[in-house]
Amino acid sequence: MTAMRKALLGAALAAALVTGTAAVPAAAAPPEADLAHHGHLSLWDGRLGVWLVSENHGPSDVSQATVRLAFSEPMAGGQDLPPACLWSSDRVVSCRTGALRAAGAADELALDLRTAGRPDELTVDVRTVWRDGVADVNPRNDRHHVLVLATGDPYVF
Repeated sequence: MTAMRKALLGAALAAALVTGTAAVPAAAAPPEADLAHHGHLSLWDGRLGVWLVSENHGPSDVSQATVRLAFSEPMAGGQDLPPACLWSSDRVVSCRTGALRAAGAADELALDLRTAGRPDELTVDVRTVWRDGVADVNPRNDRHHVLVLATGDPYVF
């Protein structure tokens, strides 16, 4: 190889490293989905009913997600939850959604909870807290703040 060719090859390699065109793969963007939570809440006689459906409007499947329900009032201790849920504190329940296919929904989650007292009202924050590395292109529809009065009426979100 001539000295001129060596110099040109060295310059081409240096340019590739400086401009980032070397054969190093770029980080791929995470898959995108659009998780949403809808349902209703009812409060009566110190009991709180929660009915929740989680959906994925796509475009990618989500292998697993976690929805958090945070209550403004404490719940009574010693209450059992469905197998997909756990108590994070006396005011927070976290639940797995299971796999959410694009344009699909999870089974309805139903909770029958007792409050620690008999509040006239409480608020519930519903939001996705984990989605297995999938980016949510529309996070507004998986976050809700719902005021629930102790009337037994369903408050829809």
